[in-house]
Amino acid sequence: MPYRLTVLGTGYLGATHAACMAELGFEVLGLDVDQSKIERLQRGELPIHEPGLQELLQRNLDSGRLRFTTSYEEVAQFGDVHFICVGTPQTKGGYAADVSYLDAVVESLAPHLDRECLVVGKSTVPVGTAERLADKLVRLSPAGMQVELAWNPEFLREGFAVQDTLRPDRIVLGVTSERAEKVLRDVYAPLGEVPIVVTDFPTAELVKSAANAFLATKISFINAMAEVCEAAGGDVTQLSQALSYDERIGGRYLNAGLGFGGGCLPKDIRAFTARADELGAHQALAFLREVDEINLRRRVRTVDLTRDLLGGAFDGRRVAVLGAAFKPNSDDIRDSPALDVAVKIAEQGGQVTVYDPAALSNARAAHPHLGYAGSALEAAQGAEVVLLLTEWQEFVALDPEELGTVVTARTIVDGRNALDADTWREAGWDYRALGRP
Repeated sequence: MPYRLTVLGTGYLGATHAACMAELGFEVLGLDVDQSKIERLQRGELPIHEPGLQELLQRNLDSGRLRFTTSYEEVAQFGDVHFICVGTPQTKGGYAADVSYLDAVVESLAPHLDRECLVVGKSTVPVGTAERLADKLVRLSPAGMQVELAWNPEFLREGFAVQDTLRPDRIVLGVTSERAEKVLRDVYAPLGEVPIVVTDFPTAELVKSAANAFLATKISFINAMAEVCEAAGGDVTQLSQALSYDERIGGRYLNAGLGFGGGCLPKDIRAFTARADELGAHQALAFLREVDEINLRRRVRTVDLTRDLLGGAFDGRRVAVLGAAFKPNSDDIRDSPALDVAVKIAEQGGQVTVYDPAALSNARAAHPHLGYAGSALEAAQGAEVVLLLTEWQEFVALDPEELGTVVTARTIVDGRNALDADTWREAGWDYRALGRP
C-alpha cells in the first residue's frame, strides 16, 4: 500500500475505521489517550458492540497490520495520512457541538508533524470548523504548509458500520488541492467503484449535517402522522405503506414508533440549528426544532398510553421493558428512547424490569435504580404490561403464548410497530401501538 494510516480516537467511529482500513490491506496505527482502552484493543477486546467488527479487529491484530498506541509522537512518525475520529458531543447547557476534542487532537499532533502528510477529519462538525483547524495545523506544525487538511465525513449506521465502511454508498472529499484529492482517492481505491463527490470544506461539513437533518425529518414526519392517526382513528402503518409506493417518498425510515435516539442524530440536528443561528440563517432550520419536539413527544405518549392501560397510575405496578439500546444490534444507550421511557415510568412509581440482548451492562451502570433481567421471559415475570421499545429480532420473534404464561396480564405496548397485531390479539393480548387503533 502506498501510505501508512493512523486513526486518532478509538471510539465507535475510530475503532471501526481502523479495523476496516487494515482489512483493506493498509498498515494502521490507532491512537487514544485512554491507556486502558488501548490495552483492551491491543488484546482484541472491543469497547462497543458492533456486528462483524470483533472478527475484523482480531484478524488484523493477528496479521500485524493493526496496532494501537497512546503516543502522538509515534503516530506522527508512522503515518502518511492521519484520520481524526473523535466525538463532538452536545455542549452542556446548550445545543451547539463541543469541538474541544478535535482541537485537542490537532494541538497534540501538530507539533510532531515534521514532514509532508495529510490530516483527514471524519467527525461531524459545525460548518467552518475545517477551515479553522487547517490554519491551526499549519501554524503549529514544524512542516508548515506541507501539512494539509481534508474533510471526509462518515456516514455509518450503528449495527451496520462494517458494511457501511467497506461498501459505502458514497464518499465525500472536502479538499483544497489536487494532491489531497489524489491521496484520498488512493486510500479508498481498494473499495472499488464507489461514487465520489469532491467538494470544498463547507460543503463537505454540511453534507453530514444535512443528511442527518433529512433523516430525522422523515422519521418525525411519520411520527407526526401517527399523532394525527391517533386523533382521527386512522392506522399509521397502513398510511406509511401507501406512502411508500410513491417513488418520491419511498418506504425507508417511514416506520412510525418511539422515534430516534443515539449519540448522533439528536445532538447533530441540535448542533445544526445552533450553527445556523450563529450564521444568521436561523429561519432556514427553524423546522428542525419541531422535528426534535415531535421525536421527544413520542416518548411522553408511550408513557401516557402505558399509564392509561394500568388504570391511570404506575404506583407499584410491574412493567416489563424490552429494549435498552437506542436501536437493535447495538449496545449504545446514549439518548435511548427505550431507557428514557423506562426511567420516566420508574420515576412515577412503576416497578420496571428491563432486558436487552447487548446493552444491559451499560444500562445498569447508567440507571442502577431500575430492575434488570437476563431474558425477555424473566423481565416479563409477573408484569401487568409489557413494552417493546427496541426492535431486536429476538423480541419480534417472541411467542405470544409463551410470554403469556409468565405475565399477570396480557397487555403489550408495541413502541416500534414491529409485531403482528393480529397474531398477538388472537393469543388474547390487549395489543396497543403508537398511531394505530
